[in-house]
Amino acid sequence: MNNLPQKNMLSPSKINWFTFFKLPASWWSGVRLKKINEEACETSVKFKWINQNPFKSMYFAVQMMAAELSTGALVMTSIRNQKQPVSMLVARNKAEFTKKATGRITFTCLDGIKIKQAIEKAIETKEPQTCWMQTKGLNEKGELVSTMDFEWTIKAKS
Repeated sequence: MNNLPQKNMLSPSKINWFTFFKLPASWWSGVRLKKINEEACETSVKFKWINQNPFKSMYFAVQMMAAELSTGALVMTSIRNQKQPVSMLVARNKAEFTKKATGRITFTCLDGIKIKQAIEKAIETKEPQTCWMQTKGLNEKGELVSTMDFEWTIKAKS
């Protein structure tokens, strides 16, 4: 995934500062945005003392924060490129955990175009839209640790 700057593209450093001020639990747990472009977003989090569970692996909620950020940053970027204000909110989520999360876990969402189209449709039709976005968490060996799906609701503001 390239990380070339695009029109109104939020950078990893801007989003990481955002998490420091607006999502401090995510920041202190070690969640960081690594790469973003119009089509894809990558976040990562490393297993450490502050984000552990009693089973010597990463607490599921920390994985959820990193996973949600990989989808939410794409939503924020697509909204930022619109001329009309748009609200966003997670309505539902699904998660599947397939392996113990230790080491660095990297979440990648490839649904940037999909959410962009949903936002454009919400603006065009003036009707709220929903969009399921998927992100996959891989460990350092490239093994699938978890798969998360988030249903984003999008509504053009009047």
